Amino acid sequence: MPLPHLDRLFDYLVPESMADAAVPGCRIRVRFAGRLTSGYLVERAEVSGHQGTLAFLGRVISPEPVLSGEMAWLARAVADRYGGTMADVLRLAIPPRHGAVEAAGGAGGSSPRVGTAGGAGGSSPRVGTAGGAGGSSLGAGTAAGSGGSASGPPAGRVPPAAASWDRYPAGPSFLAALADGRAPRAIWSALPGSCWPDEIATAVAAAAAAGRGALVVVPDGRDLDRVSAAISVLLPPAEHVSLSAGLGPAERYRRWLAIARGQVKVVAGTRSAMFAPVADLGLVVIWDDGDDLHAEPRAPYPHARDVLLLRAHRDGAAALVGGFAMTAEAAQLLATRWARPLAAERGTVRAHAPLIRTAADDAELARDEAARTARMPSLALRTARSALADGPVLFQVPRRGYLAAVGCQRCGRRVRCPDCAGPVALPGAGRPLCCGWCGSVVRQACTTCPNAGIRALITGARRTAEELSRAFPGVAVRTSTGAGVLATVPAEPAIVIATPGAEPLASGGYAAAILLDGWALLGRASLVAGQEALRRWMNAAALVRSAPEGGRVIVLADPAPAAVQALLRWDAATHAERDLAERAELRFPPTMRIAALTCPADATADLLAHVELPCGADVLGPVPVSPDSADPAQQRVRFLVRAPAQAGTALALALRAGLAERSARKDPGFVRLQLDPAELI
Repeated sequence: MPLPHLDRLFDYLVPESMADAAVPGCRIRVRFAGRLTSGYLVERAEVSGHQGTLAFLGRVISPEPVLSGEMAWLARAVADRYGGTMADVLRLAIPPRHGAVEAAGGAGGSSPRVGTAGGAGGSSPRVGTAGGAGGSSLGAGTAAGSGGSASGPPAGRVPPAAASWDRYPAGPSFLAALADGRAPRAIWSALPGSCWPDEIATAVAAAAAAGRGALVVVPDGRDLDRVSAAISVLLPPAEHVSLSAGLGPAERYRRWLAIARGQVKVVAGTRSAMFAPVADLGLVVIWDDGDDLHAEPRAPYPHARDVLLLRAHRDGAAALVGGFAMTAEAAQLLATRWARPLAAERGTVRAHAPLIRTAADDAELARDEAARTARMPSLALRTARSALADGPVLFQVPRRGYLAAVGCQRCGRRVRCPDCAGPVALPGAGRPLCCGWCGSVVRQACTTCPNAGIRALITGARRTAEELSRAFPGVAVRTSTGAGVLATVPAEPAIVIATPGAEPLASGGYAAAILLDGWALLGRASLVAGQEALRRWMNAAALVRSAPEGGRVIVLADPAPAAVQALLRWDAATHAERDLAERAELRFPPTMRIAALTCPADATADLLAHVELPCGADVLGPVPVSPDSADPAQQRVRFLVRAPAQAGTALALALRAGLAERSARKDPGFVRLQLDPAELI
């Protein structure tokens, strides 16, 4: 059940007529509080510890065992780590049932595990433990960390050769450990270029050669297509499968069943694949773990990186956390020696990275005095013009749209909506100003300067495309944003304008890249502003040809910030170490765990008064979330409760216990609990 005070197992009697079908892990229907409720049968037992009268199972929806003991343990662990209920985790982990798919694949799938019910069905009713919200695995699963299995590789099969891994000093030994069935754990600083899908596929193939399963999680569908194609080159189609939201419910459930039945042991997917029930898991891989697409937006808000590391720790599996940039969380794994660095030597990095410059260095300022303030200084235009002779040029723009923010042409004040004070934008040329919150049309730009015009404060991708089409007449201009993302562009000369994360691949790499409006990324009111800016810049710069091949990158930002310096040196590891040290000094995540409580003002004080927080925890707040609400009853506040990292699970359990008491008393007001929120402001 999703209510916190009902987040436990419940016992029911199994009728003799259901003794064969009611196997651990199957979907069932039971009567709970007078209503039929769906759930999972977690365990069969001879007796029950419940002192009252037990009800019978309503019916078995399907004898397919979709909730294994390992999956039940994982769901319980994730719920405990994030202060949620097991029902919420299982909602994310197990896809909805598709009866036709089960029937079509029944002959080829595993038979129901009747023997795990505690003996053959007799005349007396049996006791089943039904998990409406699930529960602990109760020893039903075995750790998949023992190297090798009965379904291992055929004799003579060896891991494929991987020349690109030789570029990293520890690369060959990492692959050798995977092929031997061991569990190396590495933080991988990938070299720029397009080799990373092939390198992931090689690591997966090495784990498969040892007879073990592998699970790869990437941020989006474009990355998934590249990784799946690379795996297809090294493994037969029947040995791997991909999971994504675009498959549709029937196809997704069919592939998920193949994984659960042990027919497929190599899985690649997006965020939801982090719960894929891979048998004999030997390797987990997450690419670009700083991407916010890895964070689940639904309760209990788990992060794919944390879920995969939980699985690797329990199953004794190898772990590979990779990306061009490095997060503070990955740096903490290195600092605690849970993982080891997997990076190339500096000479190799310089040979593969493009030449990166800022427009505000001393030499350029002497040549162009406006280089520090101009949005597109002469260095950017010169670089783009010369690079167009060799291929496409990428322009990264932080904002989509036309003019995302406008100001008064006379006084410079930002234009706000007179009705709701929301941000006003210009959606297109010749169109009226429009509020981004309420959508109303704004007739007068400035209340203090009548009849004054407007000027651009934040320029979007479409306006940038107009400007560049005039600056480079006769050159094709292509745009790739959230509304229409391009997968690839040809090698012919062209201007490619893209928002972060939507940069298309260029055949042979881009000749140059111009990273516009760096202040917009660095100036965000966010704890991860510098880390996120560096990640987006490095992901774009990695698409550019290497410096020996003539690849150049111009970043239009002040060269002083640490993120810009890390980009110039292509040294994300040092930036992550510095970021981690600063967060430790300020008691910010990941060195601390922080819980955000958003709720009505009167409910928060009552909740925290009845919660026993772990040692070292402190409370910050309250801060009003909706200060403009006219109704006091609707005003919501936010508390931050932080505790040392080692007490993070204790903090989550304590707050969940407080929510359970509120739920049992049916106190009014909804309290939203989120552990490790991405944004603290």
